[in-house]
Amino acid sequence: MNTVGKSIPKIDAIPIATGQPVYTEDLAPANALVVKILRSPHPFARIKAIDISKALAVPGVECVFTHQDVPKVRFTLAGQSYPEPSPYDRLILDEYVRYVGDEVAIIAAIDEKTALQAMRLIKVNYEKLEPVLDFETALGHSSVIHSESDVHCNFDIGMDAARNIVSTHQVRVGDVEAELRQCAVVVEETYYTQAQAHAMMETFRAFTQFDHTGRLVVVTSTQIPFHVRRQLARALQIPASRIRVIKPRIGGGFGGKQTGAVEMFAALVTLKTGKPAKIVYERQETFSCTTSRHAMRLKVRIGADPEGYIRAIDIQGLSDTGAYGEHASTVFSVAGDKTLPLYNKTKAVAFGGHVVYTNKMPGGALRGYGATQGTFALESAVNKLAEVMGIDPTEIRLKNLIREGESSLVYKGKKLGSSSLHRCIETGKKLIQWDSKYPRQELPNGKVRALGMAVTMQGSGIAGIDTASAEIRLNDDGNYTLLLGSTDMGTGSDTILGQMAAEVLETSLENIIVNAADTDISPYDPGSYASSTTYVTGMAVVKASEELKRQIIEQAALLFNVTVNEVAFDGELLRTASDEQRISLRKLSEQIVVGPGKRQLSGHASYGSPVSPPPFIAGFAEVEVDPETGKTELIDYVAVVDCGTVINPNLAKVQVEGGIVQGIGMALFEDVIYGSNGKLQTNSFMQYKIPCRKDIGSIRVAFEESYEPTGPFGAKSVGEVVINTPQPAITHAIYNAVGANITRLPATPERVYIAMNLPETKQITEGKTGV
Repeated sequence: MNTVGKSIPKIDAIPIATGQPVYTEDLAPANALVVKILRSPHPFARIKAIDISKALAVPGVECVFTHQDVPKVRFTLAGQSYPEPSPYDRLILDEYVRYVGDEVAIIAAIDEKTALQAMRLIKVNYEKLEPVLDFETALGHSSVIHSESDVHCNFDIGMDAARNIVSTHQVRVGDVEAELRQCAVVVEETYYTQAQAHAMMETFRAFTQFDHTGRLVVVTSTQIPFHVRRQLARALQIPASRIRVIKPRIGGGFGGKQTGAVEMFAALVTLKTGKPAKIVYERQETFSCTTSRHAMRLKVRIGADPEGYIRAIDIQGLSDTGAYGEHASTVFSVAGDKTLPLYNKTKAVAFGGHVVYTNKMPGGALRGYGATQGTFALESAVNKLAEVMGIDPTEIRLKNLIREGESSLVYKGKKLGSSSLHRCIETGKKLIQWDSKYPRQELPNGKVRALGMAVTMQGSGIAGIDTASAEIRLNDDGNYTLLLGSTDMGTGSDTILGQMAAEVLETSLENIIVNAADTDISPYDPGSYASSTTYVTGMAVVKASEELKRQIIEQAALLFNVTVNEVAFDGELLRTASDEQRISLRKLSEQIVVGPGKRQLSGHASYGSPVSPPPFIAGFAEVEVDPETGKTELIDYVAVVDCGTVINPNLAKVQVEGGIVQGIGMALFEDVIYGSNGKLQTNSFMQYKIPCRKDIGSIRVAFEESYEPTGPFGAKSVGEVVINTPQPAITHAIYNAVGANITRLPATPERVYIAMNLPETKQITEGKTGV
């Protein structure tokens, strides 16, 4: 292959590095009204009265809206294909506020200073209600967070709003209890994963205006332009045909921008006033008033026979969706869907539990999307099982993990199309020097170094649901325009999709103009989420490019008066097999496109996969722990990845490194913390700690390619799977170092020190048995 598999620089690398890309705020009209939001100081309350008269009297204030001024149709902000599985439980503004930071009023003024001045003059009389701040007490709590009668679900997700249950999920294959009773060894543990902030560089922002035909134009930093259009149509009660959504360059999303946040506020102002409007969230609002990862409690039971074969897995969970149910059911289900298939020597498996409402900021999509939480719980339990049975953690996995061509209980007879996970483990062992370093080494300075490991899987797109489209045109000068609806969030997806088109058309990437994403111009794409872009959109690009290539050859055959089988095309020149006739692509394109009666050739394709082939990673961590303080430093992290064919090795490597850093943050530093009054305490980078360069030690990435027969050029996804292994691998290494069994993330020095001094830990460090 000439283009695929090559580390071609990102097509926008130099503009990004030199500060040239145009982001949302850069495009906003200079005369746009500035929109600000008055937010609730209470976690749960009813608005009894609101006085906006003094705010409206401030010179320069254009409008102030309250819950009395907005449509009363409920919707969801989750960026998911219709019919969305997330409940319609929101209004633009509601009589009830359900977390500290929930929207109370919308203010629009000529500038920010005026809008903030007006905000301070709004008087609100609240009836405070008892909040639900602990998700473990939410089920059946006396406070019902969503008691309204018009909450709507498109299909049954097991909602019981009267008990604060958003969703109930159960998967059960075989008799778990019977199999556990027959197992020689059963381990059981309960794990807690915390909420996590996205911490993207560019905060949420959008601006809106009417075009010359009176249509609403929304320019927004989003991963999901087509879903945003549908959300706005429902929330504002206007036809989707009257809305155009444009996605310029965005400064990161990590799943946060798979949920709508700001678009409707600016859009409402433009609809009511006819004027352009702009909203830009401050960092504190992005932390406090959007979404975070769903915090979860996961109780795991695993049973194995005397030979170490895992025969039963049972995971029962509870997930905290916060005040609204965006992504509630799907994130929770993925925690099981992307873990249970890994260990396929089982005779019975189960996963289930509830997702509950609380009076905290809503949960939402975040890289890993439930698999992160499920992987921490399951892989930690597998490491515990290996300890109890006296089996090397790598060996118990090599014995039990699913292989290419095999099935699992939850796959219902379908076979795994591709996997090099066993090779990933073997390669990772060599790179980390597992055989010589495992499990621990005591250093002369009193600190201890140790190794830990974990494996994970994810998916590639959403099987049988999401369909992406692509269009590619031959231009009159012989180059191509590739039209996409997907969103490059800095991942380099525009480059990768361009590489695929270039490979099919046998040209260089410089001849591919990539245009994305505008709902008026781009073909439909669900957006950049669910690890779908390379796999799903990529296959649409391949098919569209093949269609265009076929048309080019047909046109040459007509010109030469031969059959298509007699035409050869090398990307630049078309000629007959005898080489008696030839024409350059540039000349042919001029003849085809220019002049009366001509037409522009264009290839169109849509693709939705019936399967979601999993990428895999084996992750290995080396940590250094100070027994005197519990402080943990990451020394080395090795990740060996199976993402099928690697389309662009450099971009794939950067994706892996970035995801690992986020996983390190979740393992050791990051935590979304609320005060007793329900107010978020970690609402800035001063309080919310993400890893810096000094925190992450050495990160080494290797690839063990497989070939996925359903993917473009054999490729699978890589975007999400990369975040899942650091948490269980690092906590496993901590345990091997000092015997501290970390079941609640993050593994702060305080938690490690406390766990080190528990009675059972002392038994371990003194060489006695038991875990």
